[in-house]
Amino acid sequence: MSLTISIDAMGGDHGPQVVIPAAISALKKHPDVTLILVGDEQIIHSHLQKNNVDNEPRLIVHHASQQVEMDESPSQALRGKKDSSMRVAINLVKEGRAAACVSAGNTGALMATARFVLKTLPGIERPAIVSALPTMKGHTYVLDLGANVDSSAAHLVQFALMGSVLAELVDGKDKPKVGLLNIGSEEIKGNERVKEASRLLEQTDLNYIGYVEGDGLYHGEADVLVCDGFVGNVALKTSEGVVHMIRHYLRQSFSRNWLTKLAGLIASPVLKHFRNELDPRAYNGANLIGLQGIVIKSHGGADEFAFANAINIAIIEAAKDVPKNITKHLEVLLEGQVL
Repeated sequence: MSLTISIDAMGGDHGPQVVIPAAISALKKHPDVTLILVGDEQIIHSHLQKNNVDNEPRLIVHHASQQVEMDESPSQALRGKKDSSMRVAINLVKEGRAAACVSAGNTGALMATARFVLKTLPGIERPAIVSALPTMKGHTYVLDLGANVDSSAAHLVQFALMGSVLAELVDGKDKPKVGLLNIGSEEIKGNERVKEASRLLEQTDLNYIGYVEGDGLYHGEADVLVCDGFVGNVALKTSEGVVHMIRHYLRQSFSRNWLTKLAGLIASPVLKHFRNELDPRAYNGANLIGLQGIVIKSHGGADEFAFANAINIAIIEAAKDVPKNITKHLEVLLEGQVL
């Protein structure tokens, strides 16, 4: 099945310098995919020429005269940048000319623009940011990672449903295990919002396993872990910080003297495997889930490998038609009057 994905070529810290090589890498992996590179056509063409792909028919350049800056407010981007590479790339999804959009641009502006242009799915009040995080058993989908900091119990149930559908479609898991991130596993723990969400989830047909504490995320207790955006974003950034700290101390320990350097050389295959398992680039690409279209957010500082992974996620989710399947599952919940 052929797919077309729109790419915000100007977004992020590096713009076309990273986007173009990543796009070339994605095309090599997916021979039936076409990418629309949105942005300043002169700049994009210059980078295509540098990479010797200026005549590649599966790389289409779509001009956009503006660019959303990384520190720009969402309202400013929404009102004043109607011809930005971000807005135009999302418009292509709205118009049906692209099956998904990928951007490394300003997260707040991307969420605001995507929500304004694409709208939320029927029955979904707020979209969420979801991404896979590595665990001892593979990975867990965690949402929300920062889109909503004041989610209600009903919102958490909606997040749970969307995450469950995502895990089922992308990972092929039958009845994915869904947990609520909480300060304890006992029923008496947590605030009233989380307790109410738990009661609602018990009434659904989701495979709800109850509360999961923070360390349970990395044990892989749940396939989907639900929380509000404030908690989710803190957990995500803390996780990234811990990985960087571990790497720092490993480098420091192995470089103390010639004996530790020799030990590091002997252990290099193990260390390489460890680095690859926890490489955040391999998990780059967060879905703005709950919209009437697929929008994937790449980390702003992503390199070629990381951005290519975000494109790959967009391709997989477009092929599985995630929004349509979320709508089907949501109808069941609405009929049962759980929400």
